[in-house]
Amino acid sequence: MTGMKAALMAAALAGAMGLATPAEAAGKLTISSPQDPGSWDPIDTFLVNWASVATNIFDGLTYRGPDRKLVPGLADSWTELDGGKRIRFKLRTGVKFHNGEPFNAAAVKFTFDRLLGEEGAKGPQRSNYIAIESVEIIDDSTVDLKLKAPDPVLLTKLAGYGAMIVPPNYIKEKGDAVFNVNPVGTGPFRFVSYAPKTGIKLEANPDYWGGAPKLSEVEYRFISEPSTAVAELQAGRVDLVLPPTIPIGMVPVIQADPKLAILSVPGPTVDALRFNTKSGITADPRVRKALTMAVDRTTIVKSILAGQASEIASFQGELSFGYDPSLKPLPYDPAGAKALLAQAGVKPGAAVQIDIRGNDATMNEVAQAISGYLQMVGVTATIKPYETNVLLNDIIPQGKTGAMFQQKWGGWTFDYDNTAYAMYHSGEKWNPYEQDAELDKLLESQRAITDVAERERILKQIARTVADKALEMPLYNSNAIYGVNKRVKNFVPAPDNRVKLTDVTVD
Repeated sequence: MTGMKAALMAAALAGAMGLATPAEAAGKLTISSPQDPGSWDPIDTFLVNWASVATNIFDGLTYRGPDRKLVPGLADSWTELDGGKRIRFKLRTGVKFHNGEPFNAAAVKFTFDRLLGEEGAKGPQRSNYIAIESVEIIDDSTVDLKLKAPDPVLLTKLAGYGAMIVPPNYIKEKGDAVFNVNPVGTGPFRFVSYAPKTGIKLEANPDYWGGAPKLSEVEYRFISEPSTAVAELQAGRVDLVLPPTIPIGMVPVIQADPKLAILSVPGPTVDALRFNTKSGITADPRVRKALTMAVDRTTIVKSILAGQASEIASFQGELSFGYDPSLKPLPYDPAGAKALLAQAGVKPGAAVQIDIRGNDATMNEVAQAISGYLQMVGVTATIKPYETNVLLNDIIPQGKTGAMFQQKWGGWTFDYDNTAYAMYHSGEKWNPYEQDAELDKLLESQRAITDVAERERILKQIARTVADKALEMPLYNSNAIYGVNKRVKNFVPAPDNRVKLTDVTVD
């Protein structure tokens, strides 16, 4: 995003909040984040709550701001060579990591060798970058990414998560375990301290290549309980509450407070209840379709989500590349659901377990409604809440879920590939149950296609295949809802939670 555009967007938001935007300010910003990622190493995580913090510590070769436009990051420019099999990056010069170590071509090579090597294999990020065969240093400020095959989303992937550039000497000297909890990057803020389950503190990097931040300090507090986060915002002990903390029911409470505002923007985040397709009654696709048809998702979106979401037919929102507007959700049809259940031999009183994130108040309410709908077609649903990290790092990847389990996915690239490959390809962390050679083939084939229209056709075919197999009960595409104290200025809400705070000020 250009500085002018960012300024205009910030001014518009400030105006909407009834406030003037001062030219300069400084001070400390305190942010409530619902989850401690547990590690600050870019290759260790997929969590949007990691990105909310780490976007301010690390930089990628490219950058994508709230306007979803891709611009230079640590690379000044890039050029495709050899028919797209090689991308040459000209790097910024004079940039240093927070520990004083120089950023250069060697740092880029180290970052991707590490990501694609043994250390990267331990985390969830490597599969997003497997199109990269090697990184070749041309000179100190020029590198080539040599590709095994074209990846039409790679430049966007380089703007976040696993592709954040890390300091070679620091990691070699200190080791991965130290880096996990003492991160060093090139970003606008430097790491100060980290208290697991409590919070992380940052300070301004006055030498930031993009210009020194206007804030002097940023503190993120990990507050998993939504009511506590909102109470802290109301009391002025927190200036900003990040998505997806704020339950829909608390939005009017915040809007009624003259000191506070709600900023809501359409985002990539989608929610679904995915099915155990390997065992139990949900191994039968007829049962999966019946359970989906039994739930009035339209009413859930209108009544529980109060218009802060839209119903989905596949695990993506309408901003996603690969979205198919002609693909419609299974209809709400309790009679049809009962007929399918009977056809599958499911007796009235059959039980299913729904696993959800315990701190997701909105999903808790949605799950209660779903349980009620299922009861009306003769299926008894038990809701089992888990601590989020347990559900995501143990229960789902190990295939230890109940018949249905909540999957909330950021889809931050706004490209269905980033979601679909992780959810449906055999052997992926988020796909503990399903193995489908034909679906694997489709997922793999679209990654090598540079023809935009053909790739979109295949992505739509993938969505239809998933819908036909009823691998999940698609629920809704949520808005990203931020609660903010009006003393915060120049804050631009990001749809993907990757909030860069360089221009933010506080009164």
